[in-house]
Amino acid sequence: MAALKIAFEAPDNAGGACPSKSRPIDLVHLANQTMGDKALELEVLQIFARQARQIMKDMAAAAAADRASLAHRLKGAAQAVGATFVAQAAERLEAHGSDAAALAAVGASVIEAENFILKLSR
Repeated sequence: MAALKIAFEAPDNAGGACPSKSRPIDLVHLANQTMGDKALELEVLQIFARQARQIMKDMAAAAAADRASLAHRLKGAAQAVGATFVAQAAERLEAHGSDAAALAAVGASVIEAENFILKLSR
């Protein structure tokens, strides 16, 4: 009877951090989006990295009002691939387009995600 109880009880780990969410790219989310196709995962991540880099270049030359729109685009792309930290930083910049610290945080999170993607590509 004890074995049945152990087998069917939910584990008490709901409060623990998911290791995938602590990485620059949530690989579990990405695998769900690509149905586990590793080649597609890599292709999608490389497209995201190029798009994020281009948006960062556009943000550097944009006025504060235009940064909100660019940040919104970046947030959506980041959420699609599981780049949670990029999405969170972009959301803050979207709300405060003239905040230099928010812009720097977006840049740092994009670089971190790009480095992670490069490591996966090896």
